[in-house]
Amino acid sequence: MEMQVSFPGGKKVTAHYNGFTIATDQSLEDGGEGSAPEPFALFLASLATCTGIYALVFCQARGIDPQGMGLSLATVSGPEGKGLARVEMELTLPPGFPPKYEKAIRRVAEGCAVKKVILNPPEMVLTVRPA
Repeated sequence: MEMQVSFPGGKKVTAHYNGFTIATDQSLEDGGEGSAPEPFALFLASLATCTGIYALVFCQARGIDPQGMGLSLATVSGPEGKGLARVEMELTLPPGFPPKYEKAIRRVAEGCAVKKVILNPPEMVLTVRPA
């Protein structure tokens, strides 16, 4: 996977990937225009949507109608309101979801690839080169 990043002005930073444009900005309080999510919000969204797709595919594979299923994510800050101490997600099962699959869908949703990377982080390397 390869991604390119551009800096269109102000506090905006945009990622370009596979024909998609992923815009970010900083909040008004942080000097941005608030025109797009902040990068950290996109990180959390990737965790939630990854968990969600695992749950969705679980339902689809078993012919369970996912209509009405939902997932929420909330964060708990660390000491003195800094950092991230805890991420809490709640999966609301769709009406008529078979109780016999409740443990299984939890196990599958917890297998999200984004979560796995957080729990076993890769080496990250940044090279800085002159223009």
